[in-house]
Amino acid sequence: MVGYNNLLQDKELLKKFEKHSKIAGVIFLLLGLVGIFYPVIMSLTAAYFVAFLFIFSGLTFGYHTWQTDKKDWLGWLKAFIYLLTGILVTIFPVPGVAALGIILAIYFFMDGFASFALSSQMKGQKYNWLIILNGILSIILGVIFLVYWPFGSLVLVGLFVGISMFFDGIVLLSMSSVVKKLEDEDSSNDSNA
Repeated sequence: MVGYNNLLQDKELLKKFEKHSKIAGVIFLLLGLVGIFYPVIMSLTAAYFVAFLFIFSGLTFGYHTWQTDKKDWLGWLKAFIYLLTGILVTIFPVPGVAALGIILAIYFFMDGFASFALSSQMKGQKYNWLIILNGILSIILGVIFLVYWPFGSLVLVGLFVGISMFFDGIVLLSMSSVVKKLEDEDSSNDSNA
């Protein structure tokens, strides 16, 4: 809460937050819509992004090994594996998307079971039903990914990334709106004083 209170007290920071949240929110909304309406493009983009991360990691690890111990064959092996994985996903992005699909399925199952575990600890709490609902939805999403894997991953990965980005955009725009209202209230209070 200290960060939030500091944000409310610093008017210049508040103006920057409002402006940049609005810009980022619009960008996320647009990217989300691309993912929702063109999920295959978003899935392939996600695969290429992961490929880039692997290639960058391989180059970085190779540089590190070169600078620290040129005879470290495990360091070179790790750099090679990163590079090879990144290059393979770049050349063959559809299997990369399928791999992302199975990773997301595992994530959703783990998230669902974690929600159920949290729910059992929160028995009797007012919003426990939301935790249970989150767990049920996560399990359903995991099942959907498994049922349609690997070929459905080409659509599902992009669709769910798009939906996530779309809602992130809504959250950022909402936060920008709240901050704008706070600024307006503060300025009207200052003029009345």
